Amino acid sequence: MSKRPDKSSVPIPLSSIKTAQKRISSDILRTPLVRLKTDESPAQIYLKLENLQPVRSFKIRAASNALKEAKRSQLKEGIWTVSSGNFAQALAWHSQNLNINCTILVPEGISQAKVDAIHRFGAQTITVPIPEGLQALISQSYEEMKGRFVHPFFDPAVMAGNGTIGLELIEDLPDMDSVIIPWGGGGLTVGIASALRGLKSQVKIFAAEVESCSPLADAFKLGHIPTSIPYTPSFVDGIGYPFLLPEMWEFAQKLLDGVLVVTVEETAHAVRLLANRNSIIAEGAGAVSVAAALSGQAGTGTIVCIVSGGNIGSTKLAQILQEHPPNTS
Repeated sequence: MSKRPDKSSVPIPLSSIKTAQKRISSDILRTPLVRLKTDESPAQIYLKLENLQPVRSFKIRAASNALKEAKRSQLKEGIWTVSSGNFAQALAWHSQNLNINCTILVPEGISQAKVDAIHRFGAQTITVPIPEGLQALISQSYEEMKGRFVHPFFDPAVMAGNGTIGLELIEDLPDMDSVIIPWGGGGLTVGIASALRGLKSQVKIFAAEVESCSPLADAFKLGHIPTSIPYTPSFVDGIGYPFLLPEMWEFAQKLLDGVLVVTVEETAHAVRLLANRNSIIAEGAGAVSVAAALSGQAGTGTIVCIVSGGNIGSTKLAQILQEHPPNTS
């Protein structure tokens, strides 16, 4: 693991995150931090409930900051992105409020609940194979797509918006020992970690992945991005895609204390526990942090888990609550 950087080398400057906090305050909910009600934990677990945001995920922070930072002239032809659902919903929600066109490339296999939500917010969707979507994400272009591309994670404004969560954590629980953050593209982790490191917090920061696809954990084991990333579809959509941008890998090495990998079954158990003990509805990606904390991989003490989203279909949730293997879509 690389040595932690000093304040000057944090990827997203603290000043940018503080500016984002002021810029987006009218759009977001300052989400609560609550204790997980369970006796089976090796630590005191707190839950940062981003699933309570207006679009039921943290992505509203990122989308708000990215669009408010842009000049209106840059948005006149509309906007587009590549997203498995949560960033798409957040971008569509803001686009509807700003009365601008929004188009989303969605990879095959995402939940219908997320697609329906995107449409409810007035955005158009184009379904593409996962490799095609990943290529569009890397190249930031797709056929005749017009308008401004907004990257769902590798964008300074997006990461600064996410970093506002870190500011809230320091304000609400300054003596926390560890934070566990779901790793998808990495924008949430880099944003929060930049805020915490920028404030010179000594908190340990862990990313959480699911074993059905864990490219970041594999990269840390190998010391480089793997040339082949195993991928098995699961109900844990939103994270667990077979890619790792080199830039995000570089940031992760500087910021993280480790990567924690959990099973699909452990994640399903965390979803059930959150629902049964705290009446919290979390999607799979939002529950991996809790699964990691319950596994003991982050140690003891006071651990904050970022519950990143709650967009899960009712059928899938019912299957999990009944302890049946959930479908992948």
